[in-house]
Amino acid sequence: MVEKMKFLSITGPRETFDRVLDQYLSKYSIHLENALSELKNVTNLRPFTETNPYKDCLARLDAMLAMVEPEEHTEESAASAEELIAFVNEISAGIHELEEQRKALTVQRESMRQCADAIQPFRALEHHLTDILKFDFITFRFGRIAQQYFENFSDYLQKITDTLFYKCDSSQEYVYGVYFVPKTMQDRIDAVYASLHFEVISIQDQLPDHLRDSENPFAEVANTLQDLDLQLGEIHEKILEKVNAKKTELFQAKARLEELSSHFEVRKLAACTREDQTVYFILCGWMPEKEALALIKETENDEQIDVVFEDREADEFNPAPTRLKNPRIFKPFQMFIRMYGLPAQGELDPTVFVALTYAFIFGWMFGDVGQGAILVIGGFLLYKIKHIDLAAIIGFAGIFSVFFGFMFGSIFGFEDIIDAVWLRPISAMSSLPFVGRLNTVFAIAIAFGMGLNLLAMIFHIINGIRTKDKEYAFFDQNGAAGFVFYGALAVTVILFMTGHPVPAAILLVILFGIPLILIAFKEPITRAIEKKKPLIEDGKVMFVVQLFFEMFEILLSYFSNTLSFVRIGAFAVSHAAMMEVVLMLAGAESGSPNWVVVVLGNLFVCGLEGLIVGIQVLRLEYYELFSRFYKGTGREFVPYQHEVNKK
Repeated sequence: MVEKMKFLSITGPRETFDRVLDQYLSKYSIHLENALSELKNVTNLRPFTETNPYKDCLARLDAMLAMVEPEEHTEESAASAEELIAFVNEISAGIHELEEQRKALTVQRESMRQCADAIQPFRALEHHLTDILKFDFITFRFGRIAQQYFENFSDYLQKITDTLFYKCDSSQEYVYGVYFVPKTMQDRIDAVYASLHFEVISIQDQLPDHLRDSENPFAEVANTLQDLDLQLGEIHEKILEKVNAKKTELFQAKARLEELSSHFEVRKLAACTREDQTVYFILCGWMPEKEALALIKETENDEQIDVVFEDREADEFNPAPTRLKNPRIFKPFQMFIRMYGLPAQGELDPTVFVALTYAFIFGWMFGDVGQGAILVIGGFLLYKIKHIDLAAIIGFAGIFSVFFGFMFGSIFGFEDIIDAVWLRPISAMSSLPFVGRLNTVFAIAIAFGMGLNLLAMIFHIINGIRTKDKEYAFFDQNGAAGFVFYGALAVTVILFMTGHPVPAAILLVILFGIPLILIAFKEPITRAIEKKKPLIEDGKVMFVVQLFFEMFEILLSYFSNTLSFVRIGAFAVSHAAMMEVVLMLAGAESGSPNWVVVVLGNLFVCGLEGLIVGIQVLRLEYYELFSRFYKGTGREFVPYQHEVNKK
């Protein structure tokens, strides 16, 4: 069912804002609206312009607590906001100096790592790197060349006697090395190497000043990196020690500050106004009727707070949000309702209808005692462990699979273990006029579909009456006129197929003709009832042409919608046929089946057909039933705590 909502406004002095949220609204569910948008007719309203004072403190708390394991069931601190901020500042100041040291060492380590990456490919040099850097008459160039150019590069260098190239290292992409050339010829040779795709790497710029005179800068860079890692590790341990010493208090402070921060964020939805020298806040929102009445009663003795109800049930521009309230066993099926769209205020909540019809049809299409029991056990067990709504739906539908398994006499595909309480889908046949021999479950499925369609039309009429829409309730193809036409058609077909006398021709003309006329001229009739001027757009000829095609489409939709329910019987038959194939492959006819094939076949059918049947039943719900009575135009009720926590 859809909970009834009340729109209310809460007003009080600005300095009581946090107290109102903490003392009252934190205990109730309220869907807040933007007060500036809602109170457009009120003058002198302005928004809150304060900055959240808790964000910076929470950011520092998050940074500190990210280093430690979270605590479960953390209670909120009872200290005031000022005390909590002072406490966090004290702990943060204690590790500030360590954080600065860590930042400086991190920068130094990154610089040293880049140096190590640059000089690493040249470790194979036979001479000390510092000796090369001190050459006076020889110019050197460290660098690399792509593997694809290296072969041509080597061949060409063999023809040049004015330079020497020394290969140091290679990777999958590059060959690293250094070439030497007399300084008097460096410009010409540099141009030659550049034309051969040689990329120069400036090693001397990468080395820190204190390593340029080192005999083994490679080892010293590696040692420096190791020392920096040790220092960073020591600083991290010191910070961790300080945080762990106050870990519980910090988590408690975080819980309370997060609540205070979420309260503060509500200011974005509030408005301020001034009266004399006092500034007042105004909050607007929707609450469930019972909670709203409880809030009124609780605040009636609070002289600083005023809570006022407003009648907004018929507000088309800002309709009340929707919160569903159903028995626990049906709550998982609310997932299907949300997928389609929530009901608006005043519209029937189809959750219970969907739960019962979905599970019943699923069981009919997938009737097997053994496989149904697997669905029940697996579904409810997964729901208990993981709390997945779809798992609960599978478990609930599995109950009806077990039921229809007994009705069809099928257990893990074997139909010779238990007797069928009702019939065997694959072999039960009936003789019908004009149709001849037809599988019984097909005929019953169509009759069942007609019954569901009529029930959906009743829901349509109820929704129309609730919204006071005469055309929707009485003259629509799914309203009272459609109900009479389709009901008369269903009764006539059933009487004829079962060999009973059908109603007289004059009665059929009345039952079929009058409803169709009402459906065809629903707009002019409705406007006449409401004493409005008849409206025929595009002329009478176009009206007649449009009327013809609309009626043809309506009659066709009745037929196709009814025929869609044949799939219920078809899947019941196909399930039995698939299990016959599995048992045949397992050699069950010989009396000694291959149990590995039986088990694997049952698992395959249970998984594949269960998935397909689940989708087909959902299609019936959405396209054949929902289309007859349900709009799903509601918006979800979101308590302000949840809305703020999502940001």
